[in-house]
Formats: sequence, structure tokens, C-alpha cells
Amino acid sequence: MAEIVQQRIEDRIPELEQLERVGLFTRKEVKAMVKKVSALEYKLHRRIISKEDFITYIQYEINVLELIKKRRSRIGYTFKREEIEFTIIHRINNVFRRATAKWKDDVQLWLSHIVFCKKWNTTTQLSKVFSSMLAIHPDKPAFWIMAAKWEMEDRTSSESARLLFLRALRFHPDNQKLYQEYFRMELMHAEKLRKEQKALEQAKMDLGQYEFSEEIMKAELARVIYKDAIQKIKGADFLLSFLAIARLFDFTKEMQEEILLDLQSLHADDPLTWDFMAKRELEAESLPSSEHESKQTKALEVGRREERCCAVYEEAVTAVPTEAMWLRYVTFCYERFKRKSNNEELKQKRREKALAVFQRAHESSLLAESLYKQWLQVLLAVGLMDTAVEVAIAAARRFSQSLDTWQSCLQVLVSVRSHDVPTLFEEALAHIKPKESLPLWILRVEWTEETQSLEDTEAFFQKGLLSLVPAISVAMKEQYLDWCYRTGGVKKAKKVFTSLQESRPFSLAFFQKMIKIEKEQETCKMQNLREYYERALREFGSEEDNLWLDYIKEELNHPQGKPENCGKIHWRAMRVLQGERVERFIAKYTLAQTGHL
Repeated sequence: MAEIVQQRIEDRIPELEQLERVGLFTRKEVKAMVKKVSALEYKLHRRIISKEDFITYIQYEINVLELIKKRRSRIGYTFKREEIEFTIIHRINNVFRRATAKWKDDVQLWLSHIVFCKKWNTTTQLSKVFSSMLAIHPDKPAFWIMAAKWEMEDRTSSESARLLFLRALRFHPDNQKLYQEYFRMELMHAEKLRKEQKALEQAKMDLGQYEFSEEIMKAELARVIYKDAIQKIKGADFLLSFLAIARLFDFTKEMQEEILLDLQSLHADDPLTWDFMAKRELEAESLPSSEHESKQTKALEVGRREERCCAVYEEAVTAVPTEAMWLRYVTFCYERFKRKSNNEELKQKRREKALAVFQRAHESSLLAESLYKQWLQVLLAVGLMDTAVEVAIAAARRFSQSLDTWQSCLQVLVSVRSHDVPTLFEEALAHIKPKESLPLWILRVEWTEETQSLEDTEAFFQKGLLSLVPAISVAMKEQYLDWCYRTGGVKKAKKVFTSLQESRPFSLAFFQKMIKIEKEQETCKMQNLREYYERALREFGSEEDNLWLDYIKEELNHPQGKPENCGKIHWRAMRVLQGERVERFIAKYTLAQTGHL
């Protein structure tokens, strides 16, 4: 191993001599480089080698290259690149090659080699890297696309790019991205040829010596790719992706019309087709407008375009009366309704249209569950409270197993302070699983506190406290304690806390709420705080390291506190806490002792 490393170092001597001779490095720096490189070389030639050693070696050599580049720029020296940089680049490529041969499956290593080759413009080496990578990873379409793009864009070799795409499609005949990028590449090539021909014609040069295939310039190859793709891969969204690419090129008008015809003939029953055809009306060309055209005229034009869109959607829901189709129509109307406009007539039209479409979809029983929430937002925004209540109840009963729908329904009823909340709450609990019903209880609490008497609110809280679902019982304890403090003061809160402090289960927030209530009093008693902390620690002392720290801070900072108790509390915490919690407690306690927490 030592002989090999020594040989490697000796191979560097001409390069190091040149660095010193031309003034890019000093003798001291060269000696330091030899020492560092020797250590790195030994690591690469050990019996057991690691990937990290290869990466460290490569990074060191790249750093040297960058330093040489900066020093050349500083002193203005541009010679001897072959003797210096080229040898370093060649060495880095060799190390990359050894690394990728050893760890073939490491994708990041291959990509790093590609990035290096691109940065330092080693075209021949990069071609070899792509060939080796594709031979080992033919199952990754992204690698094929990367290689083809490099051939097309950096080497301007459309033939090589085309061959790579064809090879890739043999491995991945059903990959959408490959077809899309191959289609784009052929259009880019056609556009390039057209520009070249135009430039030559403008220069009045003889075109005889140049070959410009009419089929390629008319994008016939791209059309063949498109036809083959839609035969193998079905779907309106895939077909529309070709249309989006074709629109980027101004010579593809005929192809765009062909794609549209295929869309309408092959996917006439797909809601996406109708959605696209309807939204095209928004982009339709209108009469040329003058610079001084009034806002009123522009609003009228927008209104006419939206009417044409709706006409297509009306035809769509007649031809394809499905929930998916109504989803597209309703979503379009809702989005137009949300758009801001200063024209009152246009806003009125959008509002009326959105409400009408929501209503028709609902009457057809084809309005998706997710859209009822949007409908309620529209109704509340325009002030139709009674209608919003009717719709909310209808939606909840139609999707009776959905917690989100019941929650939206009750939110609407709570916002308008409806007296139907208790009835619907009980109806919701009959359909929703008890373990999932906590959000409904929270809504009912909000409504009860705002609209009901203290006696009725007290009765509802008592019902919640007796719930067999732990999450509900815990949440009700927190809400009940807070409500008692707001309505009956600290005495009632203490009475409730005393009555509930042995009624498990609890949450830490329940005890923290009581501690906060005590601290808000003008005469905050440390004796009471100790009682609350001790009770909380009985339940959560083994899990909450912050609770112990808060207790210690209270003893230190409270006027009635006893700092001498801190040692005992610390000792107890060390006994009770376990694992990572002990380490966290020690770290935070130390910071607190030094005044950093």
C-alpha cells in the first residue's frame, strides 16, 4: 500500500512544481498539500475503505481547483492549465469512477460526478458518466431525461438525444414524463431548424448545402410521438399535457387543433375535457380594445366570457350528469364569485350564478360533500342566514357519518345562535363515533355559554364530565374550570378544582389553569401554589420535566417561597424522571442556575 501511495505522490510532482514556479502556491503551501494528500491517499488504499473517505478526497481536490481559479484571477495568470488544472480534474474523475464502481446504487454520488463534469466542462468524460450510469440505473426515467437534455441542449446533438429517448421508452413504455420530454425535444429541434433556415434566407445564402427536412420542421416526428403516446397511455390529463407543451411553440397551430379534436373524440365523457373546453372561453380572443376603453366595457366583456363558459358547463352537466362534472362547474362558479371586482353588476351576476349552480347540484344530489362548506360560506357572505341553516342541516343529514360536515353545520347554527343546536347536537352524537365527537362538544359548549342560562350551562358541563370518552371528559374539565372562574370567581374555581382533583383522567392544562388562576390574584398564596403543583406532579411528574422546573422557579421567585426547598424538589425530580427527560431537566436546571433560562 505504501508503494502505491508513494507513486501517487510522485505523480503529482510536476503539477506541484508548476504551482510553485508560476507563483500560485508558496513552497510552504506545497509541503502542506503533500502532507494532506498523503493522508488522504492512505485512506483510499486501506483494506476497508469507506465512501466518506472518497467524498473527503474529492472535496479537497475540488477546493484546490477553486483556490487555483481565484489566485489565477487575482494575479492575472492564464497559462499552464494543461499541466495544472487538467491533471487535477483527471484525478478527480478517476476517484469518482472508483467510487461509483464500488457504490453503484448511490444515486447522489452519480449526480455529484455529473455536476462536477458540467462545471469544469469535461464533455467527453460526462458522456462516459451518463453511459455508465444508465447501464446501471436503466430503471430511473429521470436519468434518461437528464442525459437526453444534456445531449440536446449542451452538445446540440438532437440525434443522440433522440436515440436516448427511444432506448428509454423500451425500458419504460408507459412513462408519461418520458413521452412529454421526448415530444418537447422534437419541437425544440424543429424550432431550431426553422430559425436557422430563416436566418440563412435573410442572409440570402444558398440553402443547397444545408439539409432542412420538411417533415422535421413541420413537427411530424413530434406528431408521431404524440400519437404513439396516447395509444399506450389513456387519460385526458395526459393528452392535455401535450397541448400545454405545443402551445409554447408558435408553429404548432395545426397540431394544437388536432390535439383538441382528439380530446373531444377520445374523452368526451371525461369532466376534465369539458372543464378545459369551458375555460377556453375565458381565453378566447375578443375584439381589439382601445387604450381608453372604460372599466364598464371591460367588465361587460368579462361577463360575456363567463356566460360563454357557463353555457359550455350547462351542456356538460346535461351530457355527463355526474358528481365529478358538477364539482368542476360549481368550483368554477365559486372561484369567479371570490374574484374581486369594482363593478356591482358583474358581482351580482357572479353571486346569483354561484348560488343557482350550488342549488341545482344539491337538488340533483350530485353536490360533493366538500362543496357544501363553500356553499355555506357564500350564503353567509351574502347574508342569507336562514338558507344557510337549511343547507347546513340538509348537508349534515345527507352525510350523516361525516364529522367535518356536522362540525360545519353546528358552526353555522352557533354563528346565527339557532335554537336547533341541542337537537342537532344529539342527532350528530347518534351518528358520529364517540371517540371522534370532541369537536362537536366544544362547539356545543361555545353555544351554551353564549345563549343559555347558568343553570343550563352547568347541567351541560356535568353531562360532559360524566362522558365515558377520556378525551371529552378531560376537555370538559378544562372548559368547566375556566367557565367557573369567569362566572363565579376564584372561590367557585377552587371549589370545582377540589371536587375534580381526584376524578381521573386529567390533562396537565387543567392543573396549569388552576395555577394561573391563583397567580392572577392580588394575594397569591404560595401555600396554594404548592398544593396545585404537588397534585399535578402526582399525575405528570414522571413525564413533564418542565413542571418540576416551574415549581422550582416559584419557590425561588415568589415572595412567600422557600429557596431551601429547591434542593428537595431537584432530588425528587431526579428520582422520578427517566431517560431523556432526566438529561433535559439537568440541562435546563443548570441554565436556570446560571441565569441563562
